[in-house]
Amino acid sequence: MPLAILAKDKPNSGALRTELRPRHLEHLGRHAARLLAAGAVTADDGATPIGSLIILDTEDRAEAEAFMAADPFTQGGLFETVTVMPWRKVFFAGERVG
Repeated sequence: MPLAILAKDKPNSGALRTELRPRHLEHLGRHAARLLAAGAVTADDGATPIGSLIILDTEDRAEAEAFMAADPFTQGGLFETVTVMPWRKVFFAGERVG
């Protein structure tokens, strides 16, 4: 069962997110084969990032935690909280899979 990672940014951290984003994207790119989905979670305006959602194709919580520990967003102190949760696929890419 893949793991969903929900990370919430610290308040007023938009400038830090912008600064760290290129290195964060490089990190995601190095692990692209393991990513089922990844992207920013936004405020209600649909534009202002307030966190990240990543669905990592692994059942190993330690691997997911190591993946996040190596993320420049984590290393740079962007996140207020990081939650790792099992994710059960029922619908994926418009298809029922479970």
